[in-house]
Amino acid sequence: MPERGVETMFRVALKNHMTLSNIADTKANILLSVNAIIVSLALSNLLPKLDNPSNSYLILPTIVFIVFTVASIILSILATRPNVTEGKFNKEDVANKKVNLLFFGNFHQMKLPDFEWGIQEMMNDKDYLYGSLTKDLYFLGLVLNRKYKILRITYTVFMIGIIVSVLAFAISFRVQETGKVL
Repeated sequence: MPERGVETMFRVALKNHMTLSNIADTKANILLSVNAIIVSLALSNLLPKLDNPSNSYLILPTIVFIVFTVASIILSILATRPNVTEGKFNKEDVANKKVNLLFFGNFHQMKLPDFEWGIQEMMNDKDYLYGSLTKDLYFLGLVLNRKYKILRITYTVFMIGIIVSVLAFAISFRVQETGKVL
């Protein structure tokens, strides 16, 4: 494969991964914001009503509602929470091609001269360079997989939470109106 084609492939693939990562982060942020608004509205509007004994029928559906909302918030945070590694490598790691210098988590605690030396070593070795790009692409894919799995769970929890909460409130209102348990 021509070198230019390889470079284009890496550039496009890495760009696509970054775009997908941004989309996942945006979705998680939207869920986080929506749920934070829901919790604040619930706390400001429902909780004061629970002080009155005549509104005791609202306690269970409110708890269900808040539990699902808080679970969605926690999952949204987990989807975007970064994992940062040790951030150091040594010359032996570079010589043995055991460190990916393209990932900031592998060098964020290094002194600039050590990092520059490592990058220069990598650039002088085409196999090391392309191997690092391949690893970078692979590990970005693993991060994306984790983000999207958590996001899928978050959306499911959010959806189920809305359905269960609406049903819980409807049943509670119905029980309150009729005065008997269904």
